Amino acid sequence: MNPPPAPITVALVDDYDVVVIGVAHILEQYRGRVVIAELDTNKGLHDDVDIVLYDSFAQPEADHEEIRVLVANPRARHVVVYTWNFHPDLVATAREAGVHGYLSKALPARELVDALERVHAGEQVFTEAPGRARAVSGLNWPGRTEGLTDREAEILALITQGKNNAEVAALTYLSPNTVKSYIRTVYRKIGAGSRTQAVLWGVGHGFTPDHHRIDHWRGGP
Repeated sequence: MNPPPAPITVALVDDYDVVVIGVAHILEQYRGRVVIAELDTNKGLHDDVDIVLYDSFAQPEADHEEIRVLVANPRARHVVVYTWNFHPDLVATAREAGVHGYLSKALPARELVDALERVHAGEQVFTEAPGRARAVSGLNWPGRTEGLTDREAEILALITQGKNNAEVAALTYLSPNTVKSYIRTVYRKIGAGSRTQAVLWGVGHGFTPDHHRIDHWRGGP
């Protein structure tokens, strides 16, 4: 009998530790097939990894430089975007940038692991847009325990980063009116009467980026 294949190594990239830990929690139940290679960006990653999984929560989307930095790094054998945002322009740009997968956060854990293994085997895996599907059990984000949805939390995270409404709309591919609607809902949920109060609440509840995880991928080995 042939021995089982070695598990694939996956590095998780997002500036919010709670998000990274949530994804790691999902993959942990498949640790015989997937090994998490990175959780703490303060510890430089010196080994090659099979897959870099780029979680887009409050991060630049596929139309920004960060994805190309990852694709260009020889330590990352494959790059996969993990996102809710399936705007056609983003998906097309991701393909053009050379990513190997574009995966929905609505995928059940088993299907996520299957998709990562297919990428590792040499396939390009681009899943369908998730529609209004609910988040997979185990995913996490700042403000979840306070009742914010993942999209509401992402809007607040971008505001806490200092983005104005136009910048938030451009980054999320949402209309300005939709962004304003999200902001009103967020204000109501957190009891904020102004943008300043919302930012202060965000700072106090984990909405500032923990690290710049993309930085140590710049420049190659």
